[in-house]
Amino acid sequence: MSLHVPFHKYRGRLSLFLQLTLLWCATPTLAEPTSDSPDSAPPKKIAAIVTTYFPNSHAGVLVDKFLRGFPTDDGVVPPRMTIASLYIDQIHEQDIGRQVAKQFDVPLYESIRDALTLGGETLAVDAVLLIGEHGNYPKSKLGQEMLPRRYFFEQILGVIGESHRAIPVFNDKFLAYRWDDAHWMYETSKSMHVPLWAGSSLPVVWRSPNWEHPAETPISEALVLGMHMVERYGFHALEILQSQVERRTGGESGVRSVQCLSGDAVWQAGQEGRWSETLANAALHSIQDGPQHLDPSQIDDPHVFLIEYCDGLRAAVLMLGDGFLKSFAYAETSQSAAPTALEYISATGPANAAFSYLGLNIEDFFLTQSPPSALERTLLTTGILEAALISRHQNGARIETPHLEKIQYKPFGNPRRPQATHPSNASTAEWNVLEPGKTPAAESIPIVRNGTVRGPRANRN
Repeated sequence: MSLHVPFHKYRGRLSLFLQLTLLWCATPTLAEPTSDSPDSAPPKKIAAIVTTYFPNSHAGVLVDKFLRGFPTDDGVVPPRMTIASLYIDQIHEQDIGRQVAKQFDVPLYESIRDALTLGGETLAVDAVLLIGEHGNYPKSKLGQEMLPRRYFFEQILGVIGESHRAIPVFNDKFLAYRWDDAHWMYETSKSMHVPLWAGSSLPVVWRSPNWEHPAETPISEALVLGMHMVERYGFHALEILQSQVERRTGGESGVRSVQCLSGDAVWQAGQEGRWSETLANAALHSIQDGPQHLDPSQIDDPHVFLIEYCDGLRAAVLMLGDGFLKSFAYAETSQSAAPTALEYISATGPANAAFSYLGLNIEDFFLTQSPPSALERTLLTTGILEAALISRHQNGARIETPHLEKIQYKPFGNPRRPQATHPSNASTAEWNVLEPGKTPAAESIPIVRNGTVRGPRANRN
């Protein structure tokens, strides 16, 4: 028997920063963003706002490509924009962010506001790279890392609101760890006409074979194989899933329910036909030098997300712990056809070139202010992930998701991604990374505002 758990019981309270929204509503509407030519000079400026910065962190593999270039199968593509400022929320014991700032003469600010104003009084950059991944943050009762993506985004919007100039913002990975925060970010960016894009690198990595679901054709059932951490890597798996199934007949219809099963319940559900063992083995067969069939005895800590879409599509994400898989994989069936399956390849060695293709898409977005894929994709995967974690917390309860039924969209755009099946050339070349503590580090620029406004400034909005 399915158990309905009211979703609203797990929604967090809205931040007090909601008061800022009321202030924005009282101020003039922001000007619609313009689309200047990407070839115009001087280069546009990016503020990089990150949680922490160490080798192979998301900041470490994204920010330096905007400074040094993007290694791809076609060579190293030079950046068309410049990192004008850096804010690091937490200094990691293996920090290299301050060394990068010193090497590339990037001002390192101690507040998000200063990073966006370049120490001045008004917005002074053209785009924001928000990387809220990694760091020493608490976990919620659902096991979510309480990464401050909404908190960062609110401050970014605060500076935009003060300056009445909309600039594009990219948010790395899922929008926020809580649905309420993610929905607030989505709706507020729309109301303020602030171009916002978010997502994972996995939809734009190498695929073997290089295949995607043909637009406007049916899908009977879909499955993704994932690994490692349920929240962090579960999101990657969901983005793979959604980037394929959103292309089915009619586009995205929304999600009716989500369930997360763990341990032996995963295999029991497979035996009951609640997810397809045929698709799982087809996905395994697509992974080069990978296991050829599911072997529960070789898999530690398994989980499965069971997703029911509003149009009847059933999908599953199998998270198979550590050590069994080395790649993500996707498989689907369409009507009576045999399964189609493919491997997603993100491992490229020191260059971390998977992030090059994500970075190039981000740069395109910053320059054109047109996202290469629908923001609704990431809003939906954010909501599915939280619902799965609620289900896990409730011992596998089926979670009804009426808030996700409303997310209906047609996919668009043509994101840059590799056309080969495996990385080559500069994608696999050596890529020197700074060693922590081995080169000079920049001094951060202290804040000068004390938060108290007196005199004529007190009457300003």
